[in-house]
Amino acid sequence: MSHTIMPVRLGQKLTGQVIDVLYNGFGVVMLNDYPIHMANAFPDETVTFEITQVNRKFARAEVIDVVDPSPDRLEAGKDYLLDVGIAPYINLRYEAQLKLKQFQVEKFYAAAGIDANIAPTIGMENPTHYRNKTVVPIKRDGDKLVTGFIKRRTPGEILPLSDYYVNDPVIDQTIGTVRDILNAHHISVFSDETQQGEMRYIMVRRGYYSHELMVVLVAQTATIKDEMAIANEIAAVVPGIRSVVLNHNPRALHLLMSGDNRTLWGADAIYDTLLGIEFEIGPNSFYQVNPQTTEVLYALAARKAELKPTDTVIDAYSGIGTIGLTVASQVKQVLGVEVIERAVIDAQKNVMNNQVKNATFITADAPAQMHRWQQEGLHANVIFVDPPRRGLTNELLDAVTEMRPDRFVYVSCNPATMARDAKYLIEQGFHIKGDVQPLDQFPQTAHVEVVTVFEPNN
Repeated sequence: MSHTIMPVRLGQKLTGQVIDVLYNGFGVVMLNDYPIHMANAFPDETVTFEITQVNRKFARAEVIDVVDPSPDRLEAGKDYLLDVGIAPYINLRYEAQLKLKQFQVEKFYAAAGIDANIAPTIGMENPTHYRNKTVVPIKRDGDKLVTGFIKRRTPGEILPLSDYYVNDPVIDQTIGTVRDILNAHHISVFSDETQQGEMRYIMVRRGYYSHELMVVLVAQTATIKDEMAIANEIAAVVPGIRSVVLNHNPRALHLLMSGDNRTLWGADAIYDTLLGIEFEIGPNSFYQVNPQTTEVLYALAARKAELKPTDTVIDAYSGIGTIGLTVASQVKQVLGVEVIERAVIDAQKNVMNNQVKNATFITADAPAQMHRWQQEGLHANVIFVDPPRRGLTNELLDAVTEMRPDRFVYVSCNPATMARDAKYLIEQGFHIKGDVQPLDQFPQTAHVEVVTVFEPNN
């Protein structure tokens, strides 16, 4: 039997030049034709690294010395954020982060064979402490509970953190407060090995404008010891608290929350505003985590859509109605479709709370509903989509091409799947209108949001 001889071995120390940075934030050094991936390595740097993982396609490594640093490198003094993967670009100047994200979008479109102009990435004035939501694991360490993030390559180990750097600081403070209250009540933590214990995660959401705060205790069990006393103690000491919820999640470890919520104290939801529209936000609501750039993002999408007072707009994958409701005042009518019933109920509440008269949200499979609308003779002037990272299905893309809206506005959190979908649309008789616009919704991370507008040919 023949064996493939790996060009590197575990523990080996090598030096090489970084030729690329992947969309996951890992720099790439090539050894002949064999790629080696590593965090904290930026274009054109020469680094010394140690091999930590080897397979037939690539190796992983840890940078142990930066021999020739990039002029864009800075030492933020927060390398613990690299250990848990929260902020892979923490040691890269922010202006260089924006250029790198533009370049990565360019690569995805070029790889798909699409000739498009990728505009410079729109950034933030203050690209730190921006997240309005976080879910953190909890673990018992001796006689105390710790919260933090799971370290890379060590799934069972949590690195204790007090400053997550990308979170609203009030959220970080709240995590510590809740953890200490749970600890004082000697709450047990669920163990994947023994399948015993109560708590799994703490989730905190905070309204950017309202400052209302929600704490969700995610538990393996349907109840936790002293739950009412714990909820009341949280409510007594956390500023801005509006809701304390228990989420029962007896599932695989990688699923952070279930839909099984029970309010222990206060309200079932919090509220916040986005472009002047008030939104009700529950424990499971999809609501963009960077409210400052979300307003920029949605205003940009609306502007690129060239909305008119006579337009009929479809908001596919509408969620709780964030895009549809923020553009409703500019158009004739908004029709939202979403397959998750709980999200549609929230969207309908948001319609009533904001007294919007020209928006309707329904629970249905988006491609099937768009086909029904077309059969009924509906013409959509504009269709908005903001899908999950996996992008659009062929069924949704086919529904768009059959309906042939005047403009199709695609908001994406994954430029790789967006470029794939763009190629499909172009093959089906659409073209890109104007620039492809990246926007930095997630500073310090490798992710980027992108807005592209498509028009049918002729």
